[in-house]
Amino acid sequence: MAKTKEPKLEHSELAGEFTDDGITVLVDIFRPEGTNGDWKMEVVTQDEDLIEWEEGFETDREAFDEFLATVERDGIRSFVEDEEPSVH
Repeated sequence: MAKTKEPKLEHSELAGEFTDDGITVLVDIFRPEGTNGDWKMEVVTQDEDLIEWEEGFETDREAFDEFLATVERDGIRSFVEDEEPSVH
């Protein structure tokens, strides 16, 4: 009976917690270990919501730059779904 082994993952040094505007998210940038495959990126919120990028990135730096650009453009709160209607 053949066992399918989960591929080991290589995690980027750029991965880790990122805090902005009082909100902390976990940025995970990874690829299958021992490959030159594309890097994948996921963001995990404090509520454990998972946001995944569809396309891969050539380098872990490109992935992290995309994360930073998203925070710059949309704000870190764009990763956290606001359950209550916001009052302005």
